[in-house]
Amino acid sequence: MSDTLEKIGAHEVAAWLRRHPTFLKQFPDLALTMVVPRDDGPTASLASYQLEILRDKNRELSRRLSELAGNAQVNERLAVRTHQLTLALMRQTSAADTLRAMVASLEEDFAGDLVRIVLLQPVAGLEQAPWLQVHGGSDPALAPFHDCLNDGEPICGRLQPEKNTLLYGERVGEVQSTALLPLPGVGLIAVGSHDPNRFYPGMGTLFLRMMGESLAVALQRFATA
Repeated sequence: MSDTLEKIGAHEVAAWLRRHPTFLKQFPDLALTMVVPRDDGPTASLASYQLEILRDKNRELSRRLSELAGNAQVNERLAVRTHQLTLALMRQTSAADTLRAMVASLEEDFAGDLVRIVLLQPVAGLEQAPWLQVHGGSDPALAPFHDCLNDGEPICGRLQPEKNTLLYGERVGEVQSTALLPLPGVGLIAVGSHDPNRFYPGMGTLFLRMMGESLAVALQRFATA
């Protein structure tokens, strides 16, 4: 009877080895003689190749840990500043002072290049504030902001020209990106930046929401019945 030759493909060998990861421990001489080709150099032993892979993974893990640590520090600073802003707003004794404190914090603590607030109702004592606009809810000028005022969702990135023009007026050319926070029933907060990458679609908006909620609650203390 003639012998038959069983043909096993590379995929079958790989699948078998995956199911038997300790196979090479039984045959250490085989592990030492196996070679693995590399893209950037000559062949290497399997042990050397495994060590190189482990080093690459370790470098990647170190990079990710460093990135996470950096993000954690940034978030911690933002949390502290947001808390300080909330306390500052609650210390004010008038709606005008509350809005002034909000603008000052956004400019100084959060490095906003151009801060703008749009209110649906006037506030006594702020008739000449350069960063404030007052438009009634039915004002056609607010038409571009109708949707965001209704849903309250923050917008980050480059705004449409008609929105930028209303917010920044003659200085519209200075603004390359904006964080826009609508406050339903109150108005809008816009923080403009000279940097086109400062605010971008998809960035986190948790702290923006917290600041907006703090302002809305602080202003409610002075609302007339």
